[in-house]
Amino acid sequence: GVGKTTLIQKVTQALKSSGVPIDGFYTQEVREGGRRTGFDVVTLSGNRGPLSRVSASSDSSSRREYRVGQYVVDLVSFEQLVLPMLRNVNHGGDTEKRICVIDEIGKMELFSQAFIQAVRQTLAGSGTVVLGTIPIPKGKPLDLVEEIRSRKDVKVFNVS
Repeated sequence: GVGKTTLIQKVTQALKSSGVPIDGFYTQEVREGGRRTGFDVVTLSGNRGPLSRVSASSDSSSRREYRVGQYVVDLVSFEQLVLPMLRNVNHGGDTEKRICVIDEIGKMELFSQAFIQAVRQTLAGSGTVVLGTIPIPKGKPLDLVEEIRSRKDVKVFNVS
């Protein structure tokens, strides 16, 4: 809630209007009647789908649920939106530098093993610059987040 996504959106608009090849996604709050009911994934190509929603019940015995606090993560929706875009970025030619926006690499997103793998591949690719957001560590460290934070080729800016 400090403005990471807002900053990402402003930078994305500036880069797009400069003609820089850019793709990726950001997460956006979903509000109903003034209260937050979840988050959506919005791709820069204009697709949108649920990332998480407030769970109506605490009964999660019906199937495997991925939860963060009061939110249930819709892993299928998230992966369907994000994975094709990341794979596309990873398989592009290295002739031109591209920018890939990943907002965010956090607890909800990290339930997806395929996402973790795709992020690692994107970071390893020479033709792609990643503009991403990661959470400030609280509680148990998130492996991929700490891995990214400690990379020599990563510059971390604290947004407050």
